[in-house]
Amino acid sequence: MAEPIDPEVQEIAQRLFDAARAGHVETLAAYVDAGVPVNLCNEKGDTLLMLASYHGHADAVRTLIERGADVDRLNDREQSPIAGAVFKGAIDVVRVLTEAGADPYAGHPNAVESARMFEREDCLQLWAQ
Repeated sequence: MAEPIDPEVQEIAQRLFDAARAGHVETLAAYVDAGVPVNLCNEKGDTLLMLASYHGHADAVRTLIERGADVDRLNDREQSPIAGAVFKGAIDVVRVLTEAGADPYAGHPNAVESARMFEREDCLQLWAQ
């Protein structure tokens, strides 16, 4: 049986997930630099990178990648950060993830399928090169 999570630790984790959703670069950088795992994930398997990507925060995405975030880590629904960014129309995030080597074919639906579904030619052109 798993040990209960310390409420203080849970509060810090929630603060970090909120910072990722809001794109608070300084907060994310400070905590990760202090030792919080860069691939920390919530109860749905969403990493800090997934949340920052889905909410369209390119600077936060770049900051997490610079600190070793896994650009292809799927959440519990097998969604990738790059597919989430395509779904939300966050082309700046898609560019950052693509430059960092994110696989547009990872997950389901993958980023390429999402781009086709939502007619995101700008995304498809990034991967055609």
